Amino acid sequence: MSSMKSILQKIILTIGGMGVLFALNAQVYMTNSGNATFASDASAEIITASTNEVSGAINITDNRFAFRIANKSFIGFNSPLQQEHFYENYIETDKYTYSSFQGKIIEKIDPNVDGSFQIRAKGMLSIHGIEQERIIKSTIIIKGNMIKVKSNFQVPLEDHDIRIPKVVYRKIAEIIDVEINADLILKNE
Repeated sequence: MSSMKSILQKIILTIGGMGVLFALNAQVYMTNSGNATFASDASAEIITASTNEVSGAINITDNRFAFRIANKSFIGFNSPLQQEHFYENYIETDKYTYSSFQGKIIEKIDPNVDGSFQIRAKGMLSIHGIEQERIIKSTIIIKGNMIKVKSNFQVPLEDHDIRIPKVVYRKIAEIIDVEINADLILKNE
């Protein structure tokens, strides 16, 4: 029982206390090293950045999930100055440390059936301190004690109160393309 309690504590710590609690007998898959990439494809410039610091958990028992990204972990960009502007002026990492998505998977998942499945994740997407309810289509690949999550979706900056100054409006797209890839391992065997 103490090992299960330890696992529950790790889950809560991993997802940063985002309010998702898991029952002690739940089948929970977790990651601390998922990948997120974003791309801004504006008329005058393409900007891309990525991070390998996506953490999250999926509770297959009740189809709940929670993922978060450390906003200051994104690297890439076209220059160090661009990265600095992203951190300080757009995502405001000192004020908004994480972006997150938590909620429920609409379709029931059977972790005992290996294969590739299209699912819809419904929940609250929080970026720049603004929450928006979203349904994000994803692919889940189940193989043994691992679940691979792949998702591509778009984020309108306006939805999260991220303003583009007029002097750079041709360099930053109003809608950002996001790609998520994460391998989650069963943590309560």
